[in-house]
Amino acid sequence: MRALVTGGAGFIGSHVVDALLERGHEVVVADDLSTGREANIAAAIEQGVTLAVGDIRDAEFVAGLLRRERPGIVFHFAAQIDVRVSVSNPRLDADVNVVGTINMLEAARRSGVRRFVYASTGGAIYGEGTSPLAEEAPIRPISPYGQAKYAAEGYCDLYRRLHGVSTINLRLANIYGPRQDPLGEGGVIAIFCGKLLRGERPVVYGDGGQTRDYVYVADVARAALAASASDAQGAYNVGRGEETSVVELVGWLRRLGRELGVLGRSSFEPDFAPERQGEIRRNSLDPAKARAELGFEADTALDDGLRRTLRSLE
Repeated sequence: MRALVTGGAGFIGSHVVDALLERGHEVVVADDLSTGREANIAAAIEQGVTLAVGDIRDAEFVAGLLRRERPGIVFHFAAQIDVRVSVSNPRLDADVNVVGTINMLEAARRSGVRRFVYASTGGAIYGEGTSPLAEEAPIRPISPYGQAKYAAEGYCDLYRRLHGVSTINLRLANIYGPRQDPLGEGGVIAIFCGKLLRGERPVVYGDGGQTRDYVYVADVARAALAASASDAQGAYNVGRGEETSVVELVGWLRRLGRELGVLGRSSFEPDFAPERQGEIRRNSLDPAKARAELGFEADTALDDGLRRTLRSLE
């Protein structure tokens, strides 16, 4: 089967590319390389993966790509992922995350794509609620990013009802692992790992009691492939259903730093900063539906995933 991965040179998308290659698929990557890096898929390109550089907001680029490549499956991971950018520039966020998704769906419809897997968000869609949150939990996003992702989910569902495009929405927990930028703002684990290796202190906002559900990136790639192979529709959480606080995360990394001999003379004690306005206090996702209906379970324990992530950055 020929597969197209949008955002395939990025952190998560490149792992989806790897998983597809391992299963013998032909793969095409679409990425504008604004945050993705060709280095993430250099080995994949050597194995025959095609990279098409372009923007999903460009409807002509998207339509031409799908007409030319004729993928059977689309994995739509290209996105604007920075919550702060969405707050400061909600129109940009909507252009990428809503209009870009509509462009992909329309091109998929016209080119006869068999299956469309959409990467949504679990952390930003639900807002505050009693964890772990199931798919039936109230939708109460507190950022334009979460609202745009939910709107894009709605378009995926609409194209299924209106045009018969087979779609599924994966609501992803907080993803971490190799290739996530340790100097960026995409994930606290990557940032903390980078600081640990540089002998710097992590910055913790508020009291550090905020919790998240951390899921290893290779597990997310497996979830995407499981979703593509099924006929399931609607929303599915992809997480572990476990809450880990920021201060607990600092402790995990401090212990692993000692174990791996990368802690050096740094104590890795946190610097506390004022709490950030609008930050969700608690969040974890109930994975029961994905386990029952997709046969998927995120089985990488946090300590193992953190160890792999640290080693990838050495």
